Amino acid sequence: MEDLIKRDAAYGPSGDIVAREIEGEVVIVPLASGVGDMEGELYTLNETGRAIWRKLDGTKKVREIAAELSEEFEAPPEVLEADVAGLLAELLKRKMVAEKE
Repeated sequence: MEDLIKRDAAYGPSGDIVAREIEGEVVIVPLASGVGDMEGELYTLNETGRAIWRKLDGTKKVREIAAELSEEFEAPPEVLEADVAGLLAELLKRKMVAEKE
């Protein structure tokens, strides 16, 4: 599924979720059936996931997000691009993000 992520595309939260940052934690709440694994389940992200989520604004491309994170975390952009694509693939599968035009 990670291979389906377009590196030159922008992604952002879908309209089927509400996400809030509470005390440093990102909490994602599915609003529609079929989003996530089970109805009513809350999702939280680890530190890397939170850093990526904060940049998923629907305008930044995957490569741009990886480049920004590379500077923040002092890691190779290609490694971070794989991390971004991996999280996006999982979030797309769960219908929590969507590709933006």
